[in-house]
Amino acid sequence: MCGIAGLITRDGSPPCPATLDRLADALGHRGPDGRGRHLRAGVGMIQTRLAIIDLEGGRQPILDYDGCAIVANGEIYNDPELRAAMPGQLFRTGSDSESPLHLYRRAGLDFAARLRGMFALAIDDATTGRVVLARDPFGIKPLYWCEGPFGFAFASEAGALLAAGFVPRGVRADKALELLQLQFTTGGETIVPGIHRVHPGQTLVIENGRIIETRRTAALGASDPTLGDEFTLIGRLDEVLANSVDVHQRADVPFGMFLSGGIDSSALLALMARLNRRPVLAFTAGFPGTQIADERRHALFLAKTVGAEAIDVPFDADDFWSLLPRVAAAMDDPAADYACLPTFKLAEVARRHVKVILSGEGGDELFAGYGRYRDAARVWFPKKMRRKGTFDGLGILRSPATGWRDGIALAERDEAQPGRTRLQIAQAIDCADWLPNDLLIKADRCLMANGIEGRVPFLDAKVAAFAFNLPDRFKVRGRTGKWLLRRWLDGVLPEAQGFLPKRGFTVPVADWIKARPEIGPLVAAQPGIAELADPAAVTSLFRHIAPKTGFAAWSLLFYALWHRHHVLNRPVAPDAFSALTDLG
Repeated sequence: MCGIAGLITRDGSPPCPATLDRLADALGHRGPDGRGRHLRAGVGMIQTRLAIIDLEGGRQPILDYDGCAIVANGEIYNDPELRAAMPGQLFRTGSDSESPLHLYRRAGLDFAARLRGMFALAIDDATTGRVVLARDPFGIKPLYWCEGPFGFAFASEAGALLAAGFVPRGVRADKALELLQLQFTTGGETIVPGIHRVHPGQTLVIENGRIIETRRTAALGASDPTLGDEFTLIGRLDEVLANSVDVHQRADVPFGMFLSGGIDSSALLALMARLNRRPVLAFTAGFPGTQIADERRHALFLAKTVGAEAIDVPFDADDFWSLLPRVAAAMDDPAADYACLPTFKLAEVARRHVKVILSGEGGDELFAGYGRYRDAARVWFPKKMRRKGTFDGLGILRSPATGWRDGIALAERDEAQPGRTRLQIAQAIDCADWLPNDLLIKADRCLMANGIEGRVPFLDAKVAAFAFNLPDRFKVRGRTGKWLLRRWLDGVLPEAQGFLPKRGFTVPVADWIKARPEIGPLVAAQPGIAELADPAAVTSLFRHIAPKTGFAAWSLLFYALWHRHHVLNRPVAPDAFSALTDLG
């Protein structure tokens, strides 16, 4: 796990060393264990390393015998199998990042489709003078790019491209409104003008500082239906999940997991306990002293049941106000997902014990856990998802956010492929945008800001092929989602109570904001907020927090802090109040 970045000039001139240094400095938190640099005429690439596999020999960049070089962020879980399939190939390291380089030399641009894992990588092909970028199909690992008179630049984080000065700091108003309405932004365009996302599964070919070819591998490609009776499918599910968790545990450093007590994390707990001789190390967060149901007791009970060592991580109002500026600074590609708060603190605690964390992202999307999937499966239900924005009807925004659903509508069109059921289309829409641009950004930034690698065994190609192609009746029955996964969990860990109603994950941000109404005028006075919303209406919103407006207040608070750091370029403050009173 690392940070990667690079610059390809248009005229073949050497990239400026100071620019490469700025990129490396901006990505230092992603790789505290070392730095590497690759230079060739017109090409410069850097890597900041978080050492996970081949701790001594796996430094990057890795070169082959023709001078081709790779820098990579992520893990290739089928590295042993790839090496075995290349007899006679001489490997210089034990790093899993070396096999993609040799596979590329043999298979060309089709190499990325053969990688099982999470990755964002860059290969400098010295034999053709081209640079190839590739990102995993689910978009687990991030990658961004921009272009201009300087040529073409890329980086693991959009913030690194800003820090290097490739694009001016600013905001696209349409994307800012999309963020407020939707909590994340869709598609390939980020909120910062001129900075683009490499799409999940996309491969780019760059020559002389310009993109000359693109390809894309779908996460949910065409596959045969997953058929069988209940008994057979439960057995296959056990095999598929156990294999995924097993390969996701490949590491030369200590690893643990995040345990919420829900279906997905309980499934990981059961399998990790089965596959490991040592007790599983589990980290669980809760919100003591609030009205939110505290699931720590259930999570800690499950940990004890399987002999795991559980570390309890409480999160309170003081954590909320003190961590917010750091969280907003970490979320350079913003997602106003309040789950980033406990995720950040969990990672902060976990780094004292481990370097790798397994978590349950993707379980709901692949096995159909959300209520909106149950609605989508009904013939009479409207086909549109996320029909109402957070600020609809509140009278706060200066202009109507009429285009905020355009990105979702595009995904609805693209994912409505022949042969898919309504339920599968709903799942695919979420996998196209919600998953990579909210959940996975949140996990990546909050963990990497603390030097922790996050792994997501549900978002594995083999798991996805099995789960997505299950008949609908094995995903949703009546008001129960994730039906087959629940049936399996009932068998392997009955104490998890797999058929309890889904509780969802709630962070009591509205209660904490309501207790400090003086924050409202401070938020309203921020330049980023004043551009989008009426300050008087914002102040009134914070003064009268209601159940239906709490998330709107949270979104404005998060955006104000995000804008202060990433657009106004202000340093991270010790707490939210200090940040918002320092207008610079």
